[in-house]
Amino acid sequence: MIKTIRIKDFVLIDELKVSFDKGLNILTGETGSGKSVIIDAIDLAFGARASKDQIRTGENKALIELYVQINANFPVDMLEENGIDIDDEKILIISREITQNATRSRINGVLVSQNFVQALRNHLVDIHSQHETYNYIQPKTHIDLLDGYGRSEHKELLSKYKDIFSEYKSRQKELEIAQSLILTGRQKIDFLKFQIEEISNAKVENINEFDELMHERSILLNSEELKTITYSGYELLYNQDSSLIDVLNSLKIKLIKAAEFDENLSKLAEIIDSSSINLKEVANELRDYSENLEISPARLYQVEERIETLDKLKRKYGPELSNVLNNLEKFELELSEINFNDEKIQELSKKVVELKNETEILSEKLSVSRKNLAKTLSDLIQSKLVKLEMPKVNFEISIESTKELSYKGKDNVEFLISPNIGEPLKPLSKIASGGEISRVILAIKTIFAESDNVNTVIFDEIDTGISGKTSQSVAEALAELGFSQQVLCITHQPIIAAMADKHFYIKKIQNENSTKILIEELNHDESVNVLASLASGSNNDENSLKFAASLLKQAKEFKMHTV
Repeated sequence: MIKTIRIKDFVLIDELKVSFDKGLNILTGETGSGKSVIIDAIDLAFGARASKDQIRTGENKALIELYVQINANFPVDMLEENGIDIDDEKILIISREITQNATRSRINGVLVSQNFVQALRNHLVDIHSQHETYNYIQPKTHIDLLDGYGRSEHKELLSKYKDIFSEYKSRQKELEIAQSLILTGRQKIDFLKFQIEEISNAKVENINEFDELMHERSILLNSEELKTITYSGYELLYNQDSSLIDVLNSLKIKLIKAAEFDENLSKLAEIIDSSSINLKEVANELRDYSENLEISPARLYQVEERIETLDKLKRKYGPELSNVLNNLEKFELELSEINFNDEKIQELSKKVVELKNETEILSEKLSVSRKNLAKTLSDLIQSKLVKLEMPKVNFEISIESTKELSYKGKDNVEFLISPNIGEPLKPLSKIASGGEISRVILAIKTIFAESDNVNTVIFDEIDTGISGKTSQSVAEALAELGFSQQVLCITHQPIIAAMADKHFYIKKIQNENSTKILIEELNHDESVNVLASLASGSNNDENSLKFAASLLKQAKEFKMHTV
């Protein structure tokens, strides 16, 4: 229960402190007076999105503090796990500070995350805003509303289903990854085997083979010309009349004779003799080269084929044959290290099947449980709507099975309503009347508030689109809810405001330099004046004051007789 709220420098509020009580706390005020600012502040304290624009103009930060008393059902271990101490009065001080650059939340002085505050909110307060009205009429939220009404047995079943489903999806993903890895591994093996076979088949043993073959190819391509050149060289040197060697021998003989006259010429004769011997060796080699040189198109074809094979290997695994052989060793090592675990795949496949079967069984049980809940909740909502001046209403919660399992089961849940006799059931989202939507929301909220552990319910203009006798019914519903819960309600309806256990009036004060929002708790006479203004919409006259007084009297009598 919210005991006190303190607000400083938030929107138009410079400083405000107000204490609420058990029962029905009504907030009224002129249009634009800032009534919703109070609800927005509570919403922010419980983790709603904050903005620096919410800081009062001219100030550096805004502060909101809530003093909340927890009930016996509150999970205190949530606090203990986060190092939050609580006194004997069971009071939590929940604060939210908004600065130009950041926002911070604290509980009893301990800094906490927004996620933690939002989790805490689920156990403390239920705030109904215009945005939430939109959410309530959307079919996607109806399955959560239905599950939220379920008691411990249903919630345990839902929790178990979600756990099993999560494990099923996790194992299914694990299996898919393992199968993908095996497929990738098998493809890798095939590719490695291909690479190894391609290199091995080439039987590369000499890393210089390519260069040697290129040299041989050059000779084979030019063998005829080489044969001609070398043989003609042999003949020129040795194998013809007046060959070069014969000429040198003749010169050597002449120089030896001449040396008889000049012994220095004998040295030249020796040089020519030595050159002649060398040239004779050259001539013999040229002859042998020419005679042994084979002109072979077949061998040229073989060489060129081998060059092409090696060149391909070099391009793929090179750039040199040494790299090719190194890669062969690497591929063979990789192949030997690849390890498949088909046994693990089989185990995972079996586990996935088991989990899917278990999920299917639990989803069936969950559907049955939901259908039972739907019947109970439909009847309750319909009975509430009858009391809220919808006597001919027909309300039904539709549950249809889906083909695929999801995190929430295999049910599509949608709220259907027929406000009048003869009209078919239609989705709640198709209702045109704002008043009808407001009453459906109030009925749902009332039922849920009576059945869960949240002991503070806040309504921001739940009376939209209603008037007259319907307003009286809504007022009585809120008053009845106030017997078991703390209710904070903003309203424009005097009939509803008259039911207040505490009545607060919010007003906006403006001067030349600033605008402020003030809130004050009204006594009986002040409440009469405010109710009269709400009823007449103008200055209070005797009739409006009498009407206001009668509303307060009727509200008092209703509470006395209802309790």
